[in-house]
Amino acid sequence: MKLIRFTALAAVLLSNIPAIAADTSAVNIEQTNVAAFIDEMVEDHDFDREDLGAVLASAKIKQTIIKKISTPAERSHTWAEYRKIFITKERINAGATFWRENKEMLERIELETSVPVEMIVGIIGVETYFGRITGKDRVIDALSTLAFEYAPRSTFFRKELKEFLILAREEEIDPTEPMGSYAGAMGRPQFMPSSFRAYAVDSTGDGKRDIWNNWADVAGSIANYFLAHRWRVGEEVVAQATLSSDWSGPVPTPANTLKMTDTVESLSNQGVMFVTDLCADSKGNLLTYEGDDGIEHWVGFHNFFVITKYNRSVMYALAAHQLGQLISLESGADAS
Repeated sequence: MKLIRFTALAAVLLSNIPAIAADTSAVNIEQTNVAAFIDEMVEDHDFDREDLGAVLASAKIKQTIIKKISTPAERSHTWAEYRKIFITKERINAGATFWRENKEMLERIELETSVPVEMIVGIIGVETYFGRITGKDRVIDALSTLAFEYAPRSTFFRKELKEFLILAREEEIDPTEPMGSYAGAMGRPQFMPSSFRAYAVDSTGDGKRDIWNNWADVAGSIANYFLAHRWRVGEEVVAQATLSSDWSGPVPTPANTLKMTDTVESLSNQGVMFVTDLCADSKGNLLTYEGDDGIEHWVGFHNFFVITKYNRSVMYALAAHQLGQLISLESGADAS
């Protein structure tokens, strides 16, 4: 199946639309890297050259997108500042309402996948405030801008643009219509195109994987993502920690990365004090955050690492986990 064709009139109109703002311009399909991308899609993935050229010519290069991706919240905020964005009474209440309104569906997804409801709602709450904030950029604009005009990560976004065009063909979606974030993340769970193709599921049996409008597909797709990345049923995610007088390493400083290089036993032997039911050889990592009251230490376990597969930021992972736990308490559920 070819990409949905533009009408002749639409193609003419698109070719005559000027840049709508100083920081916006049309994609130049004759530009070297754009032309090479078109060649690849035609030769390797059997796209129609004319149709694909029309789609890309309709895309906009937006400098605002480059500015946003250059200064994400994870880089510009401390943990205390970042947490206040997502852990709010309003968002917790909204999550509890969402949980109660979708209780049967959410519990069915948990039963089928063993991924707890609080983790699913935590992700949805951080990603899109339960569908309220899903992004204001067309996915085609975001991915084209970053694939062709953002050198630091052009390889990654070129791949995601390819994935997006293929999924649009597979799902019979007009590629010029989907809206998403400035980084090209789509729908209520904010899946990148490669994640959509790999992990999105049809949880209602209607033959569609609708992460824009169908909450069951959204919840099922998030759970499937966690399941695919080896979420472990019933295991702890994270534990708050302190450093004892036996700590002999360098003074830990806040860092927004995670490397699972230690174990429960090795951390304890180094002087990290925390409580866990996990066995001694379970993987763990000391995390350090700059909180409201100074430095905070936590130990992230395997399931914490799984959350960072959704978003590599350790601030994101802790925020999603804590939000889900707080929503569970507010909704009256028994969070593990």
